[in-house]
Amino acid sequence: MRVDAYEKVTGKALYGADRVLPGMAFAALALARTGRGRLISVDTSAAAAVPGVLAVETHFDLASPGFVMGGGFGFQSLQPMTDDHIAYRGQPIAIVVAETPVAATEAAEAITAEYEDEPTALHLDSEGATTLVQEEAIPLPFLADLKVGDADAVIDASPVTIEGTYEHPPQHAVPMELNGGVVHWDGDTLIVHEGTQNANALRFGLAQQLGIDAANIEVRSPYVGGGFGQKNSLLVHIGPLALVSKRLGRPVKLVLARTQTFHNGSFRPASRQRIRLGADETGKITAAVHEVDQQTSRHDLFPAMHTETSARLYGLSAYRGRQRLVQTDVQTPGYMRAPFESPSMFAFEQVVDELAYKVGRDPVELRLANDTDTDPISGLPFSTRYVADCLRRGAELFGWSGRNPEPRSMRADDGSLIGWGVAIGNYPCNTAATNATLTAGEDGRVTVAVDGHEMGQGIRSTIALHVAQDLGIPVGDVVVQVGDTTVGTQHLTAGSWGTASALPSVHSGLRELRKHLDVADTGDVEVAPAVAAVGHAVTVHADSVGPGQPADALAQSMTGHLAITGPEYPGFVTFSWIAHFVEVRVEPTTCRIRVPRVVSVADCGRVASPVTAASQVRGGVIWGIGAALREESMVDDRFGGFVNSTLEEYPVMVNADVHSIDVDFIDKPDYRYNPVGVKGLGEVSMVGAAAAVANAVHHATGRRHYRLPIRIEHVI
Repeated sequence: MRVDAYEKVTGKALYGADRVLPGMAFAALALARTGRGRLISVDTSAAAAVPGVLAVETHFDLASPGFVMGGGFGFQSLQPMTDDHIAYRGQPIAIVVAETPVAATEAAEAITAEYEDEPTALHLDSEGATTLVQEEAIPLPFLADLKVGDADAVIDASPVTIEGTYEHPPQHAVPMELNGGVVHWDGDTLIVHEGTQNANALRFGLAQQLGIDAANIEVRSPYVGGGFGQKNSLLVHIGPLALVSKRLGRPVKLVLARTQTFHNGSFRPASRQRIRLGADETGKITAAVHEVDQQTSRHDLFPAMHTETSARLYGLSAYRGRQRLVQTDVQTPGYMRAPFESPSMFAFEQVVDELAYKVGRDPVELRLANDTDTDPISGLPFSTRYVADCLRRGAELFGWSGRNPEPRSMRADDGSLIGWGVAIGNYPCNTAATNATLTAGEDGRVTVAVDGHEMGQGIRSTIALHVAQDLGIPVGDVVVQVGDTTVGTQHLTAGSWGTASALPSVHSGLRELRKHLDVADTGDVEVAPAVAAVGHAVTVHADSVGPGQPADALAQSMTGHLAITGPEYPGFVTFSWIAHFVEVRVEPTTCRIRVPRVVSVADCGRVASPVTAASQVRGGVIWGIGAALREESMVDDRFGGFVNSTLEEYPVMVNADVHSIDVDFIDKPDYRYNPVGVKGLGEVSMVGAAAAVANAVHHATGRRHYRLPIRIEHVI
């Protein structure tokens, strides 16, 4: 069940920009129309003449928030409107505030500017793009190249070798909720209502930008209408919005237009993946090389972590991963669901599929033959790894035994070519330091305030269900507070560590709550009588860190910085796993590709909330199909930026595209990882889905595809 379903379907759930405050004004942004250069002048006279305009600002005295991956708080280190430098098309050059959103938008569009243009580099191979070796440019141990044995020599000596280079385009998350929110001041206290996955980064980032104490900033984000990584840090509009609100003495609302979100938030960067495999005659993989070029911005080095997953997918004796960063003229890219894992598995799992064809083995059978219980990189055991169970169960549910292995051998009654494809995926299980506060009230209700953000993934439901099951009380008697810095730290919720981090601290809090209520360690609890016996409401606090994570990680979290660990822990390594089975049909005349059915089986430890877990997998699969067949952010080679920056021109999956998606779980707890036995699910659900579609298209048509998306013209 979803405990917040009623609020959502009746419109009672308030998202960032839903607040309507007395005296509220409305803001709009004017954006740069050149891809790179220097701002010579900005003409705001026409904007100021629009009736209802209250202010037009072109320059702010704001400190850089710093790049979140570089120890800062922002999605990028560059803060627009602080100097005359234009780093990318769509960069804000002015903000307008008016009495109505219509007036603000009209005025923003009336602003003109003159630029001194500079040459732009927009693609991985563009002249002027700068390529850096990641481990040299960012000398941090967890970003170093992965090397075990002499992979190149092993591959060269192998009787069977496979090699392929795969291109993955830039993509945008385009969540349903647009970026934006409402800010206002209560005396010296700044209050921010913003849809975010990282309320504490907003709090401390704004404190740094504005030069005020973080104790005087409150960020409230109880609901997020989709984040997918785009809302995991401080965005560039919030600082200016806070300043204009202060100057006007009024609350101010800003909601970016959809086209503006394509340039004022992070995106999945373009990447190129070169894979080499060596194997024996049976298809036993002996070594792999995975080389990646990934796009980043001029002003930040967005780190690539593609090889972290491919290195752990199969049992290997030798592996070499190399990752390079290519600096281009864009805003800083960032995390978009399965940010590295989906592109890397699109490449790696197609090479594995090609290996199966080359040695004449069934693709499922070959993957099972390459299973392992030991992490090839560290030599440590996996805490749990049930990917073989995922493959076997998925094959049975899908009816895989009925597959004719020959490409172009299966047809539907209407003549459509039928293809069946399989792929597996993995995702690292990281853990964040978290804290939880539990209060048992005289009315028998239990309130839980915990680090986390509700982005539609169901974390509120998962927590409520866990508390209800532990205490034996109705789910309706559990109140969950997340995304509000006034009730907790609100560390970044991303990377599939939200549930796996929040539940252990809640679990510890429940143990403490039982002690203070003087009830048994297990079994049902009559909360109201227990509270009455104590004589007052009972509040307890609990902290949680990952295995081997130092206790001072909590202090790091409380200052708005990342405090995560994993997937390698003392004595073991932890990943989530999934297997996807996909059927495609290629229509005989138009060559349109459809996906009538998918079976996905996941190993995410204990399934803490079956309804929301199944929804997570279906959403990930749908997005994987979209990545394979639809989604690409098209670069505007004339002016920079992205040319298809609307939902009319950036095609995402819609209802008519989605057919049967059957989801199942292994549902075996991983108690070595945490005392609740849960692992991440939201990200792994997408990993391998695009590869399974591509493998199915190959089976249907006999053609291998090395670039996404796969369009009609590619199979015609």
